Amino acid sequence: MTKCRLQDQFSKRLSFIKEMKKVHPQSYPDFPVDISEKSSQQFCRDLALRGVEEMFEALQHLKNWKPHRLTEIRDEIDKEEFLEEIVDALNYFYSMLIVVGVDANDLHEAYLKKDAKIRERLKNGY
Repeated sequence: MTKCRLQDQFSKRLSFIKEMKKVHPQSYPDFPVDISEKSSQQFCRDLALRGVEEMFEALQHLKNWKPHRLTEIRDEIDKEEFLEEIVDALNYFYSMLIVVGVDANDLHEAYLKKDAKIRERLKNGY
């Protein structure tokens, strides 16, 4: 039976976190963390900000997003580098989910619930 790709990504990230803890014991707290604790919130915030930084690095590859710019930059976008930065961001976000005890199934269920909500909003003119 083939594993779900999302589950595979979570598994790979969990494996990386465990290896990272062996090499750099202070890099991650013991988890799952209690999200109500200040230190846990600080750690999650740090992971989220690192993910956002990686998203900004991905966005730096986009050159023609300014609506007021009349000329287009014709340089080829390096899609591989763009995607690599997105993966870096996902890894930080996956790490944050893992340390708070969320797994691929939890994320998928939350995704489905939110998807239904936003589709209902769209249907009702939100």
